[in-house]
Amino acid sequence: MKQSLANIFWLGTKELRSLRSDRVLVFFVIYAFSLAIITQARGTSSEVYQASIGFVDEDQSTLSQKLFHAFYPPRFKPPVEIAASEADDAMDAGRFMFVVAIPPRYELDLRAGRRAEVQVNVDATAMLQASVGASYIQNILTSETADFLSRSNVKFQYPAQLVVRKAFNPNGDTSWFNSVVAMINQVTMLATILTGAALIREREHGTIEHLLVMPLTALEIALAKVWTNALVILVAVLASLTLVIRGVLQVPIAGSPGLFLFGVVLYLFFATALGVFLGTIARTMAQFALLIMLILMVLQMLSGGSTPVESQPLWLQRLTFFLPSRHFVSFSQSIIYRGAGIESVWPNFLAVTLIGLAFFVYSLSQFRRSISLSK
Repeated sequence: MKQSLANIFWLGTKELRSLRSDRVLVFFVIYAFSLAIITQARGTSSEVYQASIGFVDEDQSTLSQKLFHAFYPPRFKPPVEIAASEADDAMDAGRFMFVVAIPPRYELDLRAGRRAEVQVNVDATAMLQASVGASYIQNILTSETADFLSRSNVKFQYPAQLVVRKAFNPNGDTSWFNSVVAMINQVTMLATILTGAALIREREHGTIEHLLVMPLTALEIALAKVWTNALVILVAVLASLTLVIRGVLQVPIAGSPGLFLFGVVLYLFFATALGVFLGTIARTMAQFALLIMLILMVLQMLSGGSTPVESQPLWLQRLTFFLPSRHFVSFSQSIIYRGAGIESVWPNFLAVTLIGLAFFVYSLSQFRRSISLSK
């Protein structure tokens, strides 16, 4: 037993030296847990920011001017007043994402109790921002019109009043969500790539034959690759969580970072086993890359990080229960966003452990078979 542990340790140090000499992979790991997370967090957003808006004012009343000045940064750029005849050409040319048209006699009709309509033209090529922005515009127009007609700053009292309280992300900042999801995706991708690439590199460089003539077992070889690559990813996650997510992006961590890192360790057991499996069945790096694209894309789409699991068909929800990535995303969001403790996430921890252990046993059997055929 002592000799076996020593073999695993020294084989692992060999893996670390091999990884250190591969500058491309080192750069890829650093980039994936720093600039890639920042880019995904700030580069993609579902929020409306600095949206261009045109304003057709055919009423020229006090109310229409009040509505004109109700749009301001950072959600919208200052409105640009245009003629009604320019609206279609301006939208076709992409000058404005939104064009608000106030009809003639708008204020007079409202004062007289008659129905009045405001036309809002939306460039829906940016679908998500267009949908959210149209809701913003509707709320602004409704609120400002009600304030004006009430002759005070007191809004109309409706029979039922909706009070919205946003928990865990009060400002609705998508960078908080995107950054953590990006880090979760990088854990799966990098752990699988590093482990699988290490196996294929052994085969391509001919060093796998050197290992086969040594008094080593398949378990020792596999565990050496698992613990070294898992260690690299764990250190990268800790640095990313501290320096990038907390430091640069200012994302608050509600729960225990230690509990989250413990969950990452459990998940890395599965992710590295997946790398061993793919590195075993792939004969070249090109085949390995194709398998990575095929499998990781499915894992990320079904994990609940991009779209909620509840939005998927019922039969697919039941199938994703057997994917460790779903449980990883679930307990990560619970710990980081909602401050959950071990009493809430232990079922996810248990599921990741059992599924990861079962998959590791299967991957090890395939790896042992591959080694026996090589001999």
